[in-house]
Amino acid sequence: MKKIQSALLSVYYKDGLAPIIALLHQHGVKLYSTGGTQTFIEEMDVPVTAVETLTGYPSIFGGRVKTLHPAVFGGILYRRNDAGDVAQAAEFQIPAIDLVIVDLYPFEETVAAGASDEEIIEKIDIGGISLIRAGAKNFEDTLIVSSRNQYADVLSILTENNGATQLAHRRRYAQEAFATTSHYDTKINEWFSPPPPMGELTKTPPSGAGGLRYGENPHQSATFEGDLEAIFDKLHGRELSYNNLVDVDACVELIDEFKDNGPTFAIIKHTNACGVATAATAHQAYLNALACDPVSAFGGVIITNAKIDVATAQELNKLFMEILIAPEYDAEAVEILQSKKNRILLQRKPVELPQKMHKTILNGVLVQDKDRLIEKAEQMKPVTVKTPTPAEYRALEFALKVCKHTKSNTIVFANENQLLASGTGQTSRVDALRQAVEKTKAFGFSLKGAVMASDAFFPFADCVELAHQAGITAVVQPGGSIRDQDSIEYCNAHGLAMVTTGVRHFKH
Repeated sequence: MKKIQSALLSVYYKDGLAPIIALLHQHGVKLYSTGGTQTFIEEMDVPVTAVETLTGYPSIFGGRVKTLHPAVFGGILYRRNDAGDVAQAAEFQIPAIDLVIVDLYPFEETVAAGASDEEIIEKIDIGGISLIRAGAKNFEDTLIVSSRNQYADVLSILTENNGATQLAHRRRYAQEAFATTSHYDTKINEWFSPPPPMGELTKTPPSGAGGLRYGENPHQSATFEGDLEAIFDKLHGRELSYNNLVDVDACVELIDEFKDNGPTFAIIKHTNACGVATAATAHQAYLNALACDPVSAFGGVIITNAKIDVATAQELNKLFMEILIAPEYDAEAVEILQSKKNRILLQRKPVELPQKMHKTILNGVLVQDKDRLIEKAEQMKPVTVKTPTPAEYRALEFALKVCKHTKSNTIVFANENQLLASGTGQTSRVDALRQAVEKTKAFGFSLKGAVMASDAFFPFADCVELAHQAGITAVVQPGGSIRDQDSIEYCNAHGLAMVTTGVRHFKH
């Protein structure tokens, strides 16, 4: 156990920091700080020493150099159990720093906002990332807190341990710190890396000899063993990442459900649709898809079955997206969309994709057929007194297409041309439904006259009851629960139409 006696705080984001400062003050910890963080601490009436007092130098070069000084880094890095280090610290009057709380300038967010090169470069953190690495390297003596997402946990640790930390805490936070710096540097490298020449698609050799930047997370290595060039022409942007490829696959699988529909757009985030819409024009289809959840759409992957024209490109260009996929682009539309350096533009080729899925588990591989079934109105069996109207049948077909490609447990609300909301990846079906209801409220949609699709049966009548209260008038589900009759009876009593398909669409 190591008692914290001194701390350096220098952060960009200050939300959630006040309780930690109060606790450190309560335990008599000496605080050092800079700039806005120092002002924040002073406004709490907590004593704080300016780093300039420690170093003897003011913040210089427009704030580019503040903490880069032996008095700061020596206090973090000197080894408390090394007699030579201790003697040098005393000789040069370098105080020990036991806790470092520092985050990084918002480089990714600045790039995403379409800022100028000059603004982006100024958001490349130098002092902060150096402090994080120093604190992580000397985890034997120093606790490094490198993200505001850790504040609640840090507060809990310090409270439970009476202002002290254990070696296990410091080592874990060091590992998280290096993950933070690795991710940050990767994003800077990506920004500096030039995009491939126009029309050239980066192709990873089928042998797997060519690797991706990293896997699902920065600490995981990864390769793609396949031939992207056979599927896409890349018109613009950086190299596809592991997560990009996973989302692109989800996009392609979903949009192929709408190959017989009019212009359709789907917006994907973490493999789930946050917007899907069909309309008379690509422009209107995109606007309707974006309206489903404009918050989640930020940083998403977008796909359409329609040609990207100038009007649609102008709307798309207003949104920060990772990737846009379309079968065709107007030349002027491509020029508009190329205004964002890292945005990936893919033109899809008409290629048949494999019909088998492979998944590595334990010490083997699972292989299964892809889920190619999708039920149309003719395969939907009415089980209630009221049957769906033609418009409701069309809406049920639309909802079921989206539902099939959403993580289980899922509930999807839709009308005949637009996703209204979905509850995704919940451990209970009723929680998925509640999530979907809250989303419709958040984005101003009315569920009056809308329909609901479920990827699996209803174990209880609570789902149809809540759906009815929200305004749903028709429901599609596989059926097969031993308590199906409970849901059917509720629908009959309240004038809802329900159809069953006999086909479950779990997706894990």
